[in-house]
Amino acid sequence: MKIRISGNSLRLRMSQNEVNEFVSYGHVTSACNFPDSVLKYEIRHGDYPDISAAFSQGTVSIYMPSGLVKNWDTDDRVGFDASDANGLFILIEKDFQCLKPRPHEDESDLFPNPSASLDTYD
Repeated sequence: MKIRISGNSLRLRMSQNEVNEFVSYGHVTSACNFPDSVLKYEIRHGDYPDISAAFSQGTVSIYMPSGLVKNWDTDDRVGFDASDANGLFILIEKDFQCLKPRPHEDESDLFPNPSASLDTYD
């Protein structure tokens, strides 16, 4: 799972296995280890009224209503977005393979890029 924070926006991108785990078990977590601390980030689905996020004790938590997540692992929906009352924009999406290979990046568990199959010849 990848996290990107830019200004007042938060974006999570999830691999195929992470989306499957999230849909099936309701929770995925990851961490970034710093020399003196750990930044944890997680996503959960359950009985939540809306997509929301919180930050507490070094953990970024994103919450989603279970109804939104149903069948996400098998359907064509790319992701979900929402803005909270404080103006935080939250984007959760499937992570697609890049169109151009990147050295030193393992994209084997990422979703096939839908643009890769487009005919680019005129």
